[in-house]
Amino acid sequence: MATTSSTTSGTAKGRKTTRRTTRRPAAARRPSSTSTTTSPQPTGITLVGELAERAVLVPVGASLLARDNLVSTVRGLGTKFQTRASIERELKRYERRGSTARNRFERQVRRTRTSFERTLRQRRNKVQRTVKQNRRRFESEVRSVRRDLEKQSGNLGARVEKLVSEAQDRISSPF
Repeated sequence: MATTSSTTSGTAKGRKTTRRTTRRPAAARRPSSTSTTTSPQPTGITLVGELAERAVLVPVGASLLARDNLVSTVRGLGTKFQTRASIERELKRYERRGSTARNRFERQVRRTRTSFERTLRQRRNKVQRTVKQNRRRFESEVRSVRRDLEKQSGNLGARVEKLVSEAQDRISSPF
C-alpha cells in the first residue's frame, strides 16, 4: 500500500518534492524478541573452513588485481609509445624535467647558503662592534679613574706635606 505525500523543503525557493513510502504492518516494524532463522547455525568446523578459505582467497584476489593493473599499465604504455621516436621524445621530456628540478634545487640551496652566511656575517659584525664599544668604554673609565687617583694622590701628598710642616712648626715653636 503506497502513499504519496508532498512536502515543502526549507530552502529559499520552496521546491516541492515527492516521496513514496510503503507502509509496513506493525508486526514487521517491531523488532522481534526471538529471531527465527531458517539457516542452521555454523558449527566450529564450518567456521574454521570458512576462515581458511578466506585466508587463501584474499591474497589470490589481491595478486590478480595487481596483475590486472600491471597489464593495463603496460598496454597503456604500448599504445602511448608506438614508435622509437615517441619513446625518445618522452625520455627527453623527463630529462628536461629532472634537469629543471635539479637546477631549482641548486638555486634554493645557494639562496639558503647565502642567506645563512649573510646572517652569520651580520651577527659577527654586531658582536665585534659591541666588544669594541665595551673596550672603549672600559678604557675610558680606567683613564678617568687613573686621573681621579692622580688628583687624589696629589691632594693627599699636599695635605701630608702641610700637616708635616704644621707639626714641625708646632714642635719647633716655644710654648
